[in-house]
Amino acid sequence: MRFNRLDLNLLIALDSLLRERSITRAAERLNLTPSAVSSALARLRQYFDDELLVQVGRRMEPTPRAEGLHDAVRDVLVRIDSTIASQPRFDPASSDRTFRIFLSDYMQFVLVPHLLALVAEQRCTARFEFLPQVSNPQRSLERGEADLLIIPRGFLSPDHPEEVLYEEGFVCVVWRDSPLAQGELTFERYLAAGHVVMQPPTGTGEAFEAWFVRRYGVARNVAVTTYGFAPLVALVCGTDHIATVHARLARILAAAWPVAIKPPPLPIERMEQAVQWHKYRTQDPGLAWLRDLLRQAVRRMDAGTWSD
Repeated sequence: MRFNRLDLNLLIALDSLLRERSITRAAERLNLTPSAVSSALARLRQYFDDELLVQVGRRMEPTPRAEGLHDAVRDVLVRIDSTIASQPRFDPASSDRTFRIFLSDYMQFVLVPHLLALVAEQRCTARFEFLPQVSNPQRSLERGEADLLIIPRGFLSPDHPEEVLYEEGFVCVVWRDSPLAQGELTFERYLAAGHVVMQPPTGTGEAFEAWFVRRYGVARNVAVTTYGFAPLVALVCGTDHIATVHARLARILAAAWPVAIKPPPLPIERMEQAVQWHKYRTQDPGLAWLRDLLRQAVRRMDAGTWSD
């Protein structure tokens, strides 16, 4: 298939080359030989009159022209995939599809187990790939690298549809044998203590620390930073530190660790956890099925049940 003298298959090759920055890895992704990918790159260079990728050490780096093309190429491929190549119906019991979902480790503790239980009940043969946090989840959605984002609503893109799944509150977690576990956790005690915090990747939105300073005009004493939410509960054990944690996650992990849960001594805005999908995939029957399953999983999560 050609458009304006360009073989559209070359766009698939260009997309893989820009993702992998390697002819060998791009060939593996495309199920082609390296020589076939090299030939495709030569044709792309001729068409665009640009080197597109140049060798720098062991990696190939994109030229400014290639960088400018990447999002546009992904947009074209996502649109083709969501309209021309998509299936008119989705049968979970026979699907070989892989759903790629961007979410945090917090979600894998509180909601995903209920989602997978529902998947098993439907004898669904699709696969699920849960993607780790990155600095720009919106770009992952734009480029078709993720089918869904399940993140706080404030971090979503304004350019794509979204749906709020549920609200989440926060609690403070301390070691059961810490003096902080005794008596009321006042604002003064909260400020004086060391804090164990999750530091989100740069670019994912305002971190709790920035919000805290903006709201209260003072910074918390951050003693420990980590890259996930789930470790927060364990990392206060044996210390006089505090972790401010999602309430659902704290209740789950408190059963495994010697901790006490305290109400925060300050108002903390509740979080709206939402799901977002690409605007071109609103009519995707597989994603419509998955979004409905997420709604059912939320109901089970809140009811504390594993079946209806």
